[in-house]
Amino acid sequence: MSTMVEQTVAAVMNVRAYAAGTASSADWFAGRAAPAFADDKAVISAFALRGEGEVASLPTDEFVLVLAGKLEIESDQGTLALGLDDSGVIPFGTSFRWRASDDMLAVVYAAPTDRAGNTIAPVMIDTNAPLNPSNPPALENLLGEVPTCRGYSDYVSANAEFCAGTWDSTPYHRRQIPYRQVELMLLLAGSVTFSDQHGSVTFSTGDVCMFVRGDGCAWLSEEYVKKVFATQRPLS
Repeated sequence: MSTMVEQTVAAVMNVRAYAAGTASSADWFAGRAAPAFADDKAVISAFALRGEGEVASLPTDEFVLVLAGKLEIESDQGTLALGLDDSGVIPFGTSFRWRASDDMLAVVYAAPTDRAGNTIAPVMIDTNAPLNPSNPPALENLLGEVPTCRGYSDYVSANAEFCAGTWDSTPYHRRQIPYRQVELMLLLAGSVTFSDQHGSVTFSTGDVCMFVRGDGCAWLSEEYVKKVFATQRPLS
């Protein structure tokens, strides 16, 4: 895992560095840190919950990635138990109780919606799920061989713009391209270097990073890469 604290590429943020020092709170909503990113389609922030509480009805889809400690989400559909680097999605409308350890720290990705997606039950992201072939980057953006990419989405929103799951790829080099999406990523294997006209930054296994809409950056992976992802990408 890297120990970077500086953001040298405009499109990319080191999420563990952003979340460090988040003040503890006993409120699922009010206790969140100032967002790392926010627009009308996606809000990514950190919280350090303590104790326990309840949410009567979740007003958005939410992806939660635990960075430290433990978090339990108990609903009528069962209990989602998240430990270090575990993640899951709580769909819109879910009523639940939560319990957090005294060292819990997490990043939460809220995606506004008006109904649940492919499931109404909180779902764990299965990092061992069987992966299906997925499209590689467009040929005109590649600066070398075409990679073999695979993915699996544990959760897909009702409008199909927000999803979360796992993805892997053989090595590839892609030029800088504009981003329409906002993506949160935990690297499970390998390393990736991102660059733009200002510099470059490398993330390795165990790192958590975020990409934001805008000018984007280049991607260079020289080894097999696997990641957990949560992303919101407009369809039009």
